[in-house]
Amino acid sequence: MKFLAPVTKLAAAFRKFAARRYRPELYYMRGPGPATARRMGTPRQNQSIDHYA
Repeated sequence: MKFLAPVTKLAAAFRKFAARRYRPELYYMRGPGPATARRMGTPRQNQSIDHYA
């Protein structure tokens, strides 16, 4: 049994390194970022929707 514990720890460490789980919350884009704001210029406050009509 003493031999089995280090082997299982080694196998768990290898699995953690080799087969990382995908975590979509790390990659999910929540909206336009600061680069988009820089490209678009200064944002207009209280912009009306009349210009879409």
